[in-house]
Amino acid sequence: MITFNGGVNFLCSACSTASQSAVNTLRASGLVYSKMLSLDPISVVITTYNRSDALALVLDGLKRQTDRSFEVIIADDGSAQVHRDQIAQACESSGLAITHVWHPDVGFTASQVRNLGVAASKGAYLLLLDGDCVPEVDFIARHRALMQAGCFVNGSRVLLSESFTRRLLAGEGSIGDRSVGYWLCRRLRGDASKLTGLLRLPDFRYRLESQFVWKGIRSCNMAVWKSDYLKVNGFDESFVGWGHEDADFVLRLHNAGLTRKNGFCSTEVYHLWHPEASRAREGVNADKVRQRQKTGQIRSTIGYQESKDALHVVVRSWG
Repeated sequence: MITFNGGVNFLCSACSTASQSAVNTLRASGLVYSKMLSLDPISVVITTYNRSDALALVLDGLKRQTDRSFEVIIADDGSAQVHRDQIAQACESSGLAITHVWHPDVGFTASQVRNLGVAASKGAYLLLLDGDCVPEVDFIARHRALMQAGCFVNGSRVLLSESFTRRLLAGEGSIGDRSVGYWLCRRLRGDASKLTGLLRLPDFRYRLESQFVWKGIRSCNMAVWKSDYLKVNGFDESFVGWGHEDADFVLRLHNAGLTRKNGFCSTEVYHLWHPEASRAREGVNADKVRQRQKTGQIRSTIGYQESKDALHVVVRSWG
């Protein structure tokens, strides 16, 4: 990894010295933030549904984190018993503090299961992650470096090919903490969509978006203060089917006065390939977001407050 953060891990010490000077200049200009980091535990809320094999890779990535101050909440959108059993095995062997929150399968209800996962969390800062997005070893550390009052972080991802994903799920190698050469080869072979996962840029001011921008919203990799999550009443469960419940969440955070901070070249996760979900409701959901751009709605219609005590929820814990 190539790191620009008070120093640069390059191929030679001369480059490192020059890069340190450049970063110092940027700090003096105010383009780079310099702040004390909170060491309080972060709550990582991972959504999953019938993909225990992919989730096992995500948990393996979390086991390797350089920053160990976090808990894991698996927000399970109704996985079948065979997957629940495999998840339990992975949790037992992980050595992590994990809570598995499951509710019955009634269709695609990602908003509700995220709200249930957050309800089981203990941390003041939430890191939302999808169960097919494998984190790099400094994933928690990089998100911690970007946390800032009044902001939420919109992370980034690197898409992996179908063939490469199948090999990883079959146990043929791992992708955490690999060399620049390794990822260059993967990119040339078409196994990785981009190389931004190699870069670690500092907390420049250009990361900030004060106004709602639809492009690039990623609930598969997003961080937000729990107090801000509750302020907007979490994800809106009135969104039915796949599509744009994350854009609605981001819009309402902006409406509540928060600023988006983009986490590109710092927080990338490796997104395992999967068949595309049905997009039958995408247009209807997008229209709802456009309407809320006009009304300035802040709190979800049906959200965290309405679901936090839902019936038929099964909770197990490890660690």
